[in-house]
Formats: sequence, structure tokens, C-alpha cells
Amino acid sequence: MKVITPIEDMKKWSRLTRSRDKTIGFVATMGCLHEGHLSLIKTSIAKCDTTVVSIFVNPTQFSPNEDFNSYPRNIELDKKILQTTGIDVLFNPKQEDLYPEKFQTFVTVEDKTNYLCGTSRPRFFRGVTTIVLKLINITNPHIAYFGEKDWQQLEVIRTMVHDLNMDVSIVGKPIVRDRDGLAMSSRNCNLSKLEKNSARALSQALESAQALVIQGERSAENIRTEIRKTIEQKQGTKIDYISVCDPESFTEQTEINSKVLVALAVRVGSTRLIDNRIIGKSLCKK
Repeated sequence: MKVITPIEDMKKWSRLTRSRDKTIGFVATMGCLHEGHLSLIKTSIAKCDTTVVSIFVNPTQFSPNEDFNSYPRNIELDKKILQTTGIDVLFNPKQEDLYPEKFQTFVTVEDKTNYLCGTSRPRFFRGVTTIVLKLINITNPHIAYFGEKDWQQLEVIRTMVHDLNMDVSIVGKPIVRDRDGLAMSSRNCNLSKLEKNSARALSQALESAQALVIQGERSAENIRTEIRKTIEQKQGTKIDYISVCDPESFTEQTEINSKVLVALAVRVGSTRLIDNRIIGKSLCKK
């Protein structure tokens, strides 16, 4: 595994790799790697000739009152983990190189960012789309892999790639969960044992929502109510949002007559977690 920090060195490696007719897979991370990241990396290694993983905690997607400074970081452990995976390059750029003095250009996707996380984290998606565009421009991959836990983020990135005619394929991969159902997240390591138990209410609520729809429930409001009950029973939880929405536009639904996204954002202690599930697939017309 080669570790690259300078932007121009990364671009040079990608140009050389492409000149040899080798495909490049790319996985963007903020480090503190877990099984969710590793599933993306394994897919890239299986599908592409070469794989690049980036580690960069992106400051522009955090608001001043959010957890940028406390976001978990362990670059040396991450390097050891990546050494065992078989990736070709770890791209670990410096903040001052990606965001030099007088940096003033940002990318904004309209509409889709006005819902869910875009409401409670107004700076988030502008920061995400900007850094993803920069990283894709630098690494120049054929395919970039993202997890479906951040479903809205994935759709926003797909929209950006389509609208800006970017020459890269965006592939989403399923959520990876621990054996108790908690969706893998770098922020999970900030949870105490008691908080981790409370956090499992997110996946439990989603499972209950799916079961209700299978049993015939079609009211989105009733689904939201049941989810709220499940989560509020757990100690230390504070709901940011519960959404039953269209999985592409993110507009709220009143009736579940086709495939919908059930998405949650919940603060457990001081840690904000998200989770989601697509339900109602069996209701879609064949």
C-alpha cells in the first residue's frame, strides 16, 4: 500500500494508472474505519484493478457547534487496517492543501438538500458535495463506492455527478450492522455501553415499521408514531427527525402505496446517529 499526501502526486498516480488501462475504484472516508468502510473497500478490490481509499475529516461539512474537533480520529490504526485489505493507495491529504487560504468555491445541489439532514445541518451537504467533487477530481476513479446508511448523501452525490456530467460511476452498497442491528458508524465509538443499548432502538424501530407495512398499515403518520414510541422508550434519546418519504426527492408521504424511505436521525447522549430502511417494495407494480 502506497501512502500519498500531496495532491499532485495523487493525480500523477491516477494518470499513470489510467494510461495502463487499469480501472480505479475509490472509497472516500473520514477515517476511524469500521466494517461498513471495509465492505466498500472489498467490493472495490473485487470489481476494479486498483483501489484508492481517502482519509480526510472534512471541516466544511461541520457547523461551528458540531463535532468536528471531537470527531474520532486514529490514522495510525487506520493505516494498519488498510495494510491488510490489499488496497493500492491511501490518499491522506492535508487540510491546507484541499482548502488553501482564500478558498471560495463551493458546490450546492438544490432541492434534495432541503430535507432531512439538510434541515438540521444547513452547511452539511454543501461541504459534502464540495469535498467529494474535489476528491473525485484528484483521484480520477472509474467507480466511487458509498454506503447506503447515508442514503440522502448518496442521492445528492448521484445528482451532482449527473448534473455536472462527471465521468465516474457512483455505486451504493447496503448498510452494514453489528449483530444487534446497530448500523456501523465511526461515531459509534463515542457511545457508552448504555448509550449503545439505546442506539439499537433505531434499527428496532425500522424493523417494526417494516413489519407494520407488511401487516397492512398504509398510514405514514401511524408509522412515524410507532417509531417515535420505540425510540422514546430508550434512555438518553432525542429525535431530530422521523421521515417517511420518497427515496429520491425526499418529499414526505402521507400514504404508503409504493416504495418509501423511512429515515431517522436521533441524538443518543451527545452523539447524533442516522439510519434508514427502504420499505414497501412489495407494493410496487411489477
